[in-house]
Amino acid sequence: MPTLNRVQLIGRLGRDPESKYTPTGKKVTQFSLAVSNRWKDKNGETKESTEWVNIEAWGRLGEVCQEYLKKGSLIYLEGRIKTDKYEEKGETRYFTKVVAQSLEFLDKRPAEEPMMAVEEDPGDYGFAGE
Repeated sequence: MPTLNRVQLIGRLGRDPESKYTPTGKKVTQFSLAVSNRWKDKNGETKESTEWVNIEAWGRLGEVCQEYLKKGSLIYLEGRIKTDKYEEKGETRYFTKVVAQSLEFLDKRPAEEPMMAVEEDPGDYGFAGE
């Protein structure tokens, strides 16, 4: 049976991207993305709900995120959902994130600057022991 693990998001960065290295020496960049939904209630008032999504970008895509993105940047992102687990005080905890596979900058730029799109090879990135 075929399966699909694909996420498409448009949102604004909630914090500047942060990069770190895994124990195996691979560079990973992480940031949060605010994705908002607006609607009108039965009284005609505009309501808004925001979901915060944790994003992880590897390799060259992560380097581009670190270099060009900042808190408040508007982006279109495609990726896949990944859930990690860890032990804390004897209890198993789960953490869901989106691993970025492609990204487009949506912020308005001066006319002379081209819009930038970046795609990452769909490698099997991960931490040691996964």
